[in-house]
Amino acid sequence: MRNVLGYILVIICIVFVLPSIFTKKREKTAKVNEVQNVEENKKEIVKYDYSKYSNIKLYHSKTSSVEEIPIDVYLYGVVSAEMPASYEMEALRAQAVVARTYTIYQIIHSNGKHQEGDICDDFGCCQAWISKDDRLNRWDENERTSNWDKIVEAVDSTQGKIITYDGAPIDAFFHSNSGGITETANNVWGGANFPYLKCVETAGEEGYSGYNSEVEFSREELLNKLKSKHQDVQINFDEENCIEITEYTESKRVRTIKFGNIQIAGTEARSLLGLKSTNFSFEINGDKIKFIVIGYGHGVGMSQTGADSMAKAGSGFEDIIKHFYSGIEVTFVNEL
Repeated sequence: MRNVLGYILVIICIVFVLPSIFTKKREKTAKVNEVQNVEENKKEIVKYDYSKYSNIKLYHSKTSSVEEIPIDVYLYGVVSAEMPASYEMEALRAQAVVARTYTIYQIIHSNGKHQEGDICDDFGCCQAWISKDDRLNRWDENERTSNWDKIVEAVDSTQGKIITYDGAPIDAFFHSNSGGITETANNVWGGANFPYLKCVETAGEEGYSGYNSEVEFSREELLNKLKSKHQDVQINFDEENCIEITEYTESKRVRTIKFGNIQIAGTEARSLLGLKSTNFSFEINGDKIKFIVIGYGHGVGMSQTGADSMAKAGSGFEDIIKHFYSGIEVTFVNEL
């Protein structure tokens, strides 16, 4: 009887205990290897020796003060403010290169715009920026270290890299979600059309939160919005075409729209009505006017959700950049 019990205990040990021990050992080994791989990747990143633009003067809009910091340290704050850390690494790398290019373009063309600064931290003027402490405080505690390390890796692994066209840094515009196709710069801001900012199609953006949105107004609310800029506006809502989109851009965004007796640009309508993009349609139902919007942002340059979608499909950061900016090169700033 004792021998039988002994055999049973041995079998239990073999079937249940030993696999558990080996599994724990494998998990421990995997974790050790993962940490070692991260450390090895960090060692592989050699600090780029900037001969120019190593430091930038950041103008803080709220305090009207100027801070001089290394360009890539500044970019940690830009990338972490402009793109979710949850996005794919190749998308974050693309954002880092785009942001570095935008920064250097602004330095070259600043003309004293920001007093003694090269660039400012106001996203409405330049590009968003956030300090490390503020950024960490806004992330969940259990994600802070991994998120920050990911941002740092995205910037450091692309040190010195910028986007050029005909040997000069481009004005590297970017936005949140193109709604399936990007826009040309002259359709948004007028003036010369940048040859590297063409309409390009983007797949896979539909699953992101910024793809669809709606804004609804009563007749009175709509009129009040329009009167903030056009006091003489009058709309006879009994007329069939009291509101009418009169022209579209190449990317199917609204170029001009008529509200009663006035006609305004789609970009102005977006601003006055608080729409997320100029890719919109509308419905009139009784007293309500609903605007149905696709995409988020001005639509020019790199779509961030498009970049993440491309990265998920296996594209590298240079492929992403070359998709959104036509006829460009990704090179090192010291080669200018």
